[in-house]
Amino acid sequence: MIRIGSEVLSDAPPAGIRNDPVKRLTYKILTQSPKVYTYPSMDVLLFELDVRSAIVDSATKLYRSHFAFAVFDESRCNEKYWTRTDSGGFRLRPGQSAYRAIQNFLEDSRAYATECSTAIVIVFYLGLTQVLSESTFNRLFSPIYLMNWSYLDKDLGIQSYRNIKDPLPGDCIYVENPDFDPETPEWRGENAIMLSEDRYYGHGMGIMSIEEIIKELNRNRRRGSTHSAYLSSSVTRPDYRYIYRQIRQ
Repeated sequence: MIRIGSEVLSDAPPAGIRNDPVKRLTYKILTQSPKVYTYPSMDVLLFELDVRSAIVDSATKLYRSHFAFAVFDESRCNEKYWTRTDSGGFRLRPGQSAYRAIQNFLEDSRAYATECSTAIVIVFYLGLTQVLSESTFNRLFSPIYLMNWSYLDKDLGIQSYRNIKDPLPGDCIYVENPDFDPETPEWRGENAIMLSEDRYYGHGMGIMSIEEIIKELNRNRRRGSTHSAYLSSSVTRPDYRYIYRQIRQ
């Protein structure tokens, strides 16, 4: 259920979100969950719904682009906006707009290639460029260094949660592949953005169901494997309330 102050919201979505399928599904999952989701105000809830919808839209656009999969040793970027580090990450060039640099992943997608966890972070940032102005985005997120979960901009507030039974559109889920081949560690699992009830975007795989992701991972296990890939209970998402507070400062 959703609680704002002492008020519990009804299952009927507010008029402002009924025509957006991502917002409508997110609201449905939140209100029908046995878990209590508490928000300090309706504005915070609506902000989260706006960003989640934008993340789903950005993931779909990135899938349709020419953005390629590559391990860190083979990653590439548009050097007008980014410096590629020796470890394969992308560091925002001094003097460049973080907002425009992130949007360039869609505008000049052929120039880019990286692995799946970095791609997920890029999707989160792309979603925020749809919701925030350029000046606000740059104030919150400059500078940016893109390279998997270990180098996240602290102001994005990304956190991982375990034992999540009701992931939401815009969340990153993880499909574990316990018997991956050590010769191809990129197949140890797949990070994927939830788009709808059973459609997920995984960089390098595309848009598919959980069953299809598992089938693909199972094709890439070590010889003699006996353990199937499986959907973990781990969910990774930005801290929407934290970002909202930063915007209001």
